[in-house]
Amino acid sequence: MKPQGIEASLRQQGLRMTRQRRILLELLERSGAHLDADHLYRLAKERDPKLNRVTVYRTLKLLKDSGLVDELDLMHWEGEAHYYETRMKQEHAHVVCLGCGKVEEYYGEPLRRMRRQIENHLGFQILMVRTEVGGYCSHCRALRARELEAAAQQAPARRAVRKRR
Repeated sequence: MKPQGIEASLRQQGLRMTRQRRILLELLERSGAHLDADHLYRLAKERDPKLNRVTVYRTLKLLKDSGLVDELDLMHWEGEAHYYETRMKQEHAHVVCLGCGKVEEYYGEPLRRMRRQIENHLGFQILMVRTEVGGYCSHCRALRARELEAAAQQAPARRAVRKRR
């Protein structure tokens, strides 16, 4: 959704694009990261020292309720933390490493094809898609493989010690 589309959407709902809302939306769109409310507050405070935490939480709720922002849990990798991103991006899946917490965004035809299949197969009108995939990135997979290999090498030594006792 383009910035003018955001303002039009807010106006349609009887809301104005305030300075605070603009700051938060710009930060969410331009940060390149998935921000939680606290991190977003700290970044917004740098741009507007008068901004308070309550305004950030209220604005996030309003933007979420108005369909301009998505609230994500990203596989609950960091417990109950919630992250926010604008819906200005094209649909994508969040791919979360359960080892290190790295988040990648996946865009592509397979996602669009899955959406069409669901719509056609179930006769379902999809209004929004939020997909999260959890697994291990290549770095964490390599670490896990080394750990498993080390454990497997130690197992025979442990058995030999137990037999001698």
